[in-house]
This record gives sequence, C-alpha cells and structure tokens, in this order.
Amino acid sequence: MMKTGFLFLLMLLMGKGCGSDAQKDMSNTVVDYTANARGFYQRIVVKNQHYSVYKNRRDEQDAAVKDQLLSDADWKVLVEEFQKLKLQELSTYEAPTKKRLYDGAPHADLKITYHDSVYQSQTFDHGAPPAQIQKLVEKINQLAPKS
Repeated sequence: MMKTGFLFLLMLLMGKGCGSDAQKDMSNTVVDYTANARGFYQRIVVKNQHYSVYKNRRDEQDAAVKDQLLSDADWKVLVEEFQKLKLQELSTYEAPTKKRLYDGAPHADLKITYHDSVYQSQTFDHGAPPAQIQKLVEKINQLAPKS
C-alpha cells in the first residue's frame, strides 16, 4: 500500500513537471499570424504570454494592441494547441479553400519561430486555415479587436 501511494505521488509530480516544460517551451516561441488583401492587413504576434495586433502594414509602430498580457485561459489553449503541432509538417498542410486566388478572401499564413528555427505554413484563406492548425489560428484571431 505504501509503495502504491509513493508511486502515485511520484507520477503526479512528474506529470506536473512535464506540463511546466511545455509552457517553458512556448515561452521561447514566437507565433506570427498574418492576413492581408487589398485594403486589409492584420498581423498578430504571440510571444511569452503577451500579444500584439497590427492593422497597418506600413507602420507597425502604430499597433492596435501592443504587448497585451494574455489571460491564463487563452494562454493555456494556445499552449495546448501548440503542443499538438508537428512543426516539421507545418509547410505541408493544405488549405481547404482557395478563395484568396480570386480576391475572395485575404491571404493568410502562420509562421512559428521555435528555438531559432522558423516554420511557416503555406498560404491559406483568412478564416479557413488547414484543419491541423484551425484551433490555434482561430484562438489567435480571437485576440484581434473587432473593427
């Protein structure tokens, strides 16, 4: 009985340690989502539990949201979705729609800088990301102010 309790406690502590490692990894990561078309520009950068939103491609000093702290709930979702990603495969994910090819939707892409390596998606329609990154992209887009 004593051994079982000790093993359970050890497993619990090890599990908590792994969770904090995942957040530490995300804190060293930059997630950069950009969508643009004629008359539309939106760039959302998430880094170390903070985010910034840019609406002007020519003057990124004029940020709509600058270095805002993410809520714990939003950060948790972003970390969980980031952990599901296969970064080496990000560039192979196919866009489900092609409206951007005839100006039916803004062009969008996701770029992730993780431990000095850059991973970038193929271009996809803003609002219709590949299924593998859909939840992450949707959560990122929820950060932008509605205008």
